[in-house]
Amino acid sequence: MNIHKDFKEHSVAEFFKKNRQMLGYSGKIVSLTTVIHEYVTNALDACEEAGILPEIYVKLDKLGHEHYKLIVEDNGPGIPKKLVGKVFATMLAGTKFHVFKQARGQQGIGAAGAVMFAQETTGKPTKIITGQGNNEVHEMRVAIDLKTNSAAISDEKIYSGRMRGTRVETELKHVLYQKSEQGPDEYIRRTMLVNPHAKLTYMDPDSITTVYDRASGQIPKQPKEAKPHPKGLETSDLMAYATKTKARSVASFLESEFTRMSNAKTKEIQDRVAFDMNKRPQDLRWEEAEQVCQAIEKISFIAPPTDVLIPIGQNNLEKALENILTPEFKDILTRPAGIFRGGVPFQIEVAIAYGGKSGKVGEAELEQLGEAKKDNIEIMRFANRTPLLFDSGGCAITKAIQSVDWKRYEIRPENPLTIMVNFTSIHVPYTGAGKQSIASEDEVLKEIRLALMEVGRKVGRYVAGKKKMYEQEQKKKTLEMYIKPVADSLAKITGESAERLESQLRQIIEAKYSAELEEAPEPEVEEEADEIPDEVAHELE
Repeated sequence: MNIHKDFKEHSVAEFFKKNRQMLGYSGKIVSLTTVIHEYVTNALDACEEAGILPEIYVKLDKLGHEHYKLIVEDNGPGIPKKLVGKVFATMLAGTKFHVFKQARGQQGIGAAGAVMFAQETTGKPTKIITGQGNNEVHEMRVAIDLKTNSAAISDEKIYSGRMRGTRVETELKHVLYQKSEQGPDEYIRRTMLVNPHAKLTYMDPDSITTVYDRASGQIPKQPKEAKPHPKGLETSDLMAYATKTKARSVASFLESEFTRMSNAKTKEIQDRVAFDMNKRPQDLRWEEAEQVCQAIEKISFIAPPTDVLIPIGQNNLEKALENILTPEFKDILTRPAGIFRGGVPFQIEVAIAYGGKSGKVGEAELEQLGEAKKDNIEIMRFANRTPLLFDSGGCAITKAIQSVDWKRYEIRPENPLTIMVNFTSIHVPYTGAGKQSIASEDEVLKEIRLALMEVGRKVGRYVAGKKKMYEQEQKKKTLEMYIKPVADSLAKITGESAERLESQLRQIIEAKYSAELEEAPEPEVEEEADEIPDEVAHELE
């Protein structure tokens, strides 16, 4: 009996066809939002890389039961005809996976996954129209040949026109539009919150048009391609880099391939290892690479250069928060760059907003409800300016937020509060190909937690001060209720004018409470340990 006769190879496209939930296509609402996310992300990246302020148009039409047509158009640089098939119909093809550089997309799967989902649910290809402003516009229909992981292109047309940009038209079935936290509306709102330089026009299936005007006219700086940082390197990483280098010795390999690695540092490493670092990198043995990594862990290095990471920025976040949430209090913090496993630099930005339209339900809506909403704190997770709407439970951002004792900062679940965390890195450690959850690297958890505690202390002081003002105001109102009867009684006893006495009493009360508020010390917020408490860490495992 030949047990190996059915042994076959399968393409990566066939694998993802059977496991499309790994790409984010795991539910009717989620699948629709995922397709929109992939095309909007591509549009933003293309515009920014070309130095163009993004203008994006998104239209969603309902064609039938769980059947929609989606149009996404941008004003980007367009796509050369020869690359259209690679961009939209080849899995693991792209410009980002092999480059050590910050970007929204990084795997070369997103757009191709969206095309595959469309053809698997409708049997129809996706229509692409693209132009580069050179009087030549290309139109075609694109599908994926699943067996070969390559493009199947049909209905090609070329016509003249000054179009510059790309338009995608696709039909989707077995999807559902809802105005929910995981729906397209919320995805677009959050995308515009962290991309204030973009303009986006969105028409929903009810033909309601929402225009998100840009709050900033400044295109984000393009991050530079980075070299890995020595800190966090694992033996397997070092061995992989050693096989590719053109350097002639291990010492020169370390200096040329890694940032912040000087001649003085390689000498320190040489003093700590038991082999001659003049040997060829390709001859490096596993045990020797282990020695190098162990030596690196014992040596101090300068933090990675900041020009390889481009965070949203405090000014941009302030404009975006004011534009969309209009809070009564806000605080924004950017942590210094850190390093996680593999020598990968990252940076954490945290913004916290209180009042206005902050929270799942804003203050005005809370007043209309007439009662507290038990779970009103809104958590917004982002990676490289891209919203993470799904798989929140396993995300490092969620775990870090859960590890903070918010009661210390006067924060209660019913407060109108929005917490935003943006993770910026040249390589986001997603937990899956769906790119919706960040892996719980120890260094990442610690940095997010430190940032949250710092902004927590500030919002805590604000909330405590607001609470004190409210209490003082209530006391003042209580006393003011007695001004008239007391003034009338005093007038009868003293013969003075009741109106004059009433005015004097009002001035005394006003002066007393004004002075108390001015002299009141800033509310103390109890310090919290930097490390995640053992009992909390155990719960998060």
